[in-house]
Amino acid sequence: MPRPRITLKLATSLDGRIATATGESQWITGEAARAEVQKLRAAHDAVMVGAETVRQDNPSLLARTEPPPAKQPARVIVTTRLDIPPDAKMFGDIAAAPVIVFGMPRVSPARHAILEAVGARIEAVETGAGGVDVAAVLERLSALGFGSVLAEGGGRLAASLIEAGAVDRIEWFRAPLVLGGDGRPALADLSYDALANAPRFKRVALRELGPDLWESYERA
Repeated sequence: MPRPRITLKLATSLDGRIATATGESQWITGEAARAEVQKLRAAHDAVMVGAETVRQDNPSLLARTEPPPAKQPARVIVTTRLDIPPDAKMFGDIAAAPVIVFGMPRVSPARHAILEAVGARIEAVETGAGGVDVAAVLERLSALGFGSVLAEGGGRLAASLIEAGAVDRIEWFRAPLVLGGDGRPALADLSYDALANAPRFKRVALRELGPDLWESYERA
């Protein structure tokens, strides 16, 4: 069974940072860039983030377009410990779109029960030293009928998808500011020891959105 098509969305400073050292990230990019992200959400079957993004940003992950989309994307959360706040914003509007949590329920049956009580669907996946097996997540999403997924963060999830060879397209929104080495990177560490091993992408579009740049890349 083919996996879903994965688009990785990045919204960063010029030096590839998604937040300051203290975690402040709203808003790095401007209003026009954020409006395009809403359209990207509406164009995908699901939006996927890691648990840290939920804890730090508390996003709804719904597509706020005008007019609203005919169908909202499902919200997918990848976590090893099910450590997601039950009062997160996305559970407050659970009727708008499902929330699917991939993790290891047996790690914390109590958290499993709490998240199910607020409307989450829990999907069990195996984990390893690097965290959740993203290949298994994508296989399960395909089995559930999802053909396209927009991955919005954070850095560990983005790196896991790239290392798995699962990123088909990158939509990169780049703001004209510099946050420095102590800012939080868009990607966690990757284990490539030679340039020849690094995945290659081809830029297919470059647009100006007010002060920001929007770059689109396809897998080479």
